[in-house]
Amino acid sequence: MLMRTDPFRELDRLTQQLLGTSGTWSRPQAMPMDAYREGEHYVIALDLPGVIPDAIDIDVERNMLTVKAERRPVAKADDVQMELSERPLGVFSRQLMLADTLDTEHIEADYDAGVLTLRIPIAERAKPRKIAITSTGDRRQISG
Repeated sequence: MLMRTDPFRELDRLTQQLLGTSGTWSRPQAMPMDAYREGEHYVIALDLPGVIPDAIDIDVERNMLTVKAERRPVAKADDVQMELSERPLGVFSRQLMLADTLDTEHIEADYDAGVLTLRIPIAERAKPRKIAITSTGDRRQISG
């Protein structure tokens, strides 16, 4: 049997259940994320521990990136009696408006150790470039 050392944790869990704060498809919970630039890519890392890859949905429409995932209950045998259930279940979602400077046609997604990592290349048109200067010569006309 597990012993609880924090009496307020149970109160928090009960409050979540009563208020219905577990995620549903119509009202999903937000998922924690980090976003940063790494070289020529913009990287987004989303925490989704306990979610199987088949339960993750990633969509891009124009510049709107939507990630939805569902953490489902683990199937239990008939003789299993739950002692403690603190891991949140339900639907998690995050929507991000991506800048025009990102190449949404070439997004790569990787899921490892409960972290979904999206790598979005910086668009070629957004990268700094040198402008060559050409000499047009002397534009004076000489009449003879």
